[in-house]
Amino acid sequence: MSASEITRSGVKTHLSNVVVSGGVAYLAGVTPATGTTVAEQTKSVLDQISGLLAGVGSDVSKLLSAQIWLTDIRNRDAMNEVWNAWVAPGAPPARACVEAKLAAPEWLVEIMVTAAV
Repeated sequence: MSASEITRSGVKTHLSNVVVSGGVAYLAGVTPATGTTVAEQTKSVLDQISGLLAGVGSDVSKLLSAQIWLTDIRNRDAMNEVWNAWVAPGAPPARACVEAKLAAPEWLVEIMVTAAV
């Protein structure tokens, strides 16, 4: 892929799940497919992110940045426990974690990442 080429996957009317350009993969916000606790939902989200990254030839060791939204910031420690087990040792991305209202009431966490390809 040339530096100016842009590829998109998971294209929907209002977003693409992944956009790759200039050696960087930009993932849309990923929400949980399963789970009722923040730990279970975080694992669901991170498993999906791992799959999306693998699909474009990247992985968790190549993360550049992450934005994490929690419906209750008091769940940060439980989310971090799962996050810390997943993130590559010695290679954490730049990251923000904030409290926010999410699009579906059952979602407790949403995560968006960028990664080198």
